[in-house]
Amino acid sequence: MYFEDERLLHEDLERLEQAIADRMLDEPKNPRERLTRDHEVAQFLSLIEAQSQRLLELYEDREGDGAQELQHISTGDTYNSFHKEVEKVKDFYKRYPGEQVQNLEKAYRKRTPEEAEQAGFAVDSMFTGEEGFGRFFDLTMLHECYLNLPDVRNARRVTYLQYLDMFDIFTPPQCVIKRAKKMTELYYKYLVMLEDYLESFMRRTKPLENLEKIFAQFDKEFEEAWEKEEVAGWETKKANDTDTTMSGTSDTLFCDACQKGFANENVYENHLTGKKHKKAAQALKEGDIAPATNGASHANDIHRMKERAVAAREFRIKKLASAMQTQRSDTKVNVERKQGMTEKERQQELELLYSESSTLAPAAQDNKEEEEGDDKIYNPLKLPLAWDGKPIPYWLYKLHGLGVEFNCEICGNFVYMGRRAFDKHFTEPKHVRGLRSLGITNTTLFREITKINEAMELWEKIQKDKLLEKKDEEEVVEMEDSNGFKMPEKVYWDLVRQGVA
Repeated sequence: MYFEDERLLHEDLERLEQAIADRMLDEPKNPRERLTRDHEVAQFLSLIEAQSQRLLELYEDREGDGAQELQHISTGDTYNSFHKEVEKVKDFYKRYPGEQVQNLEKAYRKRTPEEAEQAGFAVDSMFTGEEGFGRFFDLTMLHECYLNLPDVRNARRVTYLQYLDMFDIFTPPQCVIKRAKKMTELYYKYLVMLEDYLESFMRRTKPLENLEKIFAQFDKEFEEAWEKEEVAGWETKKANDTDTTMSGTSDTLFCDACQKGFANENVYENHLTGKKHKKAAQALKEGDIAPATNGASHANDIHRMKERAVAAREFRIKKLASAMQTQRSDTKVNVERKQGMTEKERQQELELLYSESSTLAPAAQDNKEEEEGDDKIYNPLKLPLAWDGKPIPYWLYKLHGLGVEFNCEICGNFVYMGRRAFDKHFTEPKHVRGLRSLGITNTTLFREITKINEAMELWEKIQKDKLLEKKDEEEVVEMEDSNGFKMPEKVYWDLVRQGVA
């Protein structure tokens, strides 16, 4: 059985490699299929690693089973050994008649959605409807947790869109939570939840990447930055720093005689007048107890360790967010888009996202051959496509005025569809580059101007006005009043008429 186990493991490894190759040859049609394929491949890679480890252990033959079986084959009766093994197999299936034979040929074939769900490959259960199979973040619950933090409750309410922009910013002025208030258990739990979500999201959306290596690199970068005092917002405080003093880590709030720290200055002063402190101070003075010169330092070390734990969480969140900037920007666009939709339309979009039907139009679905062929999108109105590859709703097309054309001669007669795209293009590099090619440097004054001749006329007028202003400044006659103050002639005569100069 030793060599049979080796043969079986080799066969399993070859079938796993073939299963991975078959899946990588197919190009997924949508994010759902891509994630299903990636998670299947990731599980197959884990199986390859486990089976390879078992095979290595067999090759090492630590218990000598391989050598014993090889000797038995070479010196014993081969046919007798074969029949003994056959009898063992028959005896096994007599005792367990319902036992299924493992079919490696079918074990790793491509699965239907139902089979994938039974095998644990279904991605539907991995993501919420808001996440859209890993395209968007779902930070609504964390947004609520953030709003419930004490310092945030007292500040201006942060909308969900604003939170998407600043959830990884932990320094003023965007962050209203002070350094001393970050040492609370509530804030630390919030950081843990946010970090766990971002890490879980990355694991679910990138199953084929070596995430452990990436996370280890994050930890290494934090260690280096912490040693060099380069972690933003967590530099070492001075002894007279307000936050440090109130947190009880200043030397003035630590009693060396009693080896006790105080978080409040009034409590500390009352302690100094107490009998217990006076007795301990007298004993320290007479040498009955050893002076503890490092008591305050020990309290500082404990506080610094707490700060390090919070800083490490914040640092990891920043790195995770920066590694998923695409999903972050897509989430903001998706939230803005959904704000203009009714609840019924949101529900319909969610149903379409989860449905397994093709993207053909209803009029074309009667044709069975077209259903089984290429998935052609029915779009007679030539509507723009949304993130899922389907035409956007017609009402949204009319709402944003996407049927209105705006031509810009400065951009090389480029046509912008819709007012929003037209307004946005004035600050884009293409338009700015077109203005500078005409010799115009101050581009902020040329908004809404799309014709080259209009831009040139306005630029010439601006240049002439500047020359006139400069000329007027040079021709101004200065006068001096009785007190020796210099001023323009017009101002001087106005003051004379008022009897001031």
